[in-house]
Amino acid sequence: MNTIWASRSQVHDDLTTAGGLRDFLGVPVDRADLEAFRALRQALRDLAGVLTEDTRAVAQDRDLERAVAEVNRAARSARKWPQLAVRDGELLRHNESEGSPADRERASIAAEAVELFTGESRLLLRACYAPGCVLYFVKDHPRREWCSPSCGNRVRAARHYRRNRSESPGPNGFS
Repeated sequence: MNTIWASRSQVHDDLTTAGGLRDFLGVPVDRADLEAFRALRQALRDLAGVLTEDTRAVAQDRDLERAVAEVNRAARSARKWPQLAVRDGELLRHNESEGSPADRERASIAAEAVELFTGESRLLLRACYAPGCVLYFVKDHPRREWCSPSCGNRVRAARHYRRNRSESPGPNGFS
């Protein structure tokens, strides 16, 4: 979901090309995989926006029904089942899966999203309201308010700038 991110000057999208998706996943992909991941990402962002009651402009065009359908489609894209293995005389569990490597990754991301959006962590999901930020995060500490330290620094710098700008002397040295 956070493959869209903002820097000081612009919003970046890591899923603009199949190469970007390949770098993100570490598996071979094609153009159809790119479109499927972009659709899943939009669905996840829509669901996060609904759950967090996100008021940012970037989150206003949400379609809940389409988002749910897309996450379910992605979760079904590669069936997964548990298997037993023996290593050094010890029983281990591993998952077998069908589908292409990209389908398996997409299904895994969708399954984790279902767990996030329906589990206890959904109550901790937040939108980052730092200037220019488009990300969501799980508030895993009571004092956490932003998705990253850099967003927190950006908010504090903007606050400092506003405070000092309003207290600065006028052109003749007087307030």
